Amino acid sequence: MTYRSVLFVPAANSKAMAKAPTLGADAIIIDLEDALAPEQKDQGRAAAISFLRRNRQLQTPVAVRINAEPATTQMADIMAISGENVSALVIPKVESAQDLQQVDKIMQKALHQYQPRKPALWAMIETPLGILNLSSIAQAGKALGLNCLIAGTNDLSVQLQCSVDNQRAALQSHLAQIVLVGRAFALPVFDGVYNDFSDELGFIEQAKQGKNLGFDGKTLIHPAQIAPANTVFGASLQEIKQATAIVRAFGYKKNTGKGAINIGGQMVERLHLAAAEKLLAQQTVKK
Repeated sequence: MTYRSVLFVPAANSKAMAKAPTLGADAIIIDLEDALAPEQKDQGRAAAISFLRRNRQLQTPVAVRINAEPATTQMADIMAISGENVSALVIPKVESAQDLQQVDKIMQKALHQYQPRKPALWAMIETPLGILNLSSIAQAGKALGLNCLIAGTNDLSVQLQCSVDNQRAALQSHLAQIVLVGRAFALPVFDGVYNDFSDELGFIEQAKQGKNLGFDGKTLIHPAQIAPANTVFGASLQEIKQATAIVRAFGYKKNTGKGAINIGGQMVERLHLAAAEKLLAQQTVKK
């Protein structure tokens, strides 16, 4: 699973919900948490269920971000959404493995009478405690169906009391930690949102920073960010050309069984071959 663009869509915004499947994002997250006021929670939950039922044949993966608190609202979200046609439950403010275990426990109860496919879990890491407990979250979460980590940069910067003028720089080491743990436990990792959706150049700059850190893609708050995210996190023509050359070279009979070969004056190993094959396979999937 790798997505370049993951679009948050407020569940109570009927126009945004109607347009979401047509916008070209690699994945959609219907948001029941931050995007909704307390009095909108029931309305949003009903809208999410209606969307999932109307779009059963949609090829784009659809996740739903549930609430973290109060516990009664979270339980209502899990009980209502788990049995629907949803790819994943996005769990906000995950601070420990116990947070995921609690969600899984409620989900198992919700699914007992239906026995549909169990949704995956996507963990949002957006608190200092979540950063400190990343390894245990990832290790325990794998057994529960955890299959990605999302950087919650807005909440994290507030809780860390980062300077408003230099938030991104202050978060670099923490974002790198999310990528490190994600790679250690074979979990895709997605960068946090960029709030100024009218600033395309600023978005592109931050997206490039995220790609350089190792993120697979970026979460988005506006459709205008989809195309640049897909471009930044997609493979460039040069990367595709290089990957093709590596695969072709290792395919030659003279290179059979070799661990490293010379391509254009550079030594290329089989680990580079595996990366090249993965990159080319991803291009085929996204066509």
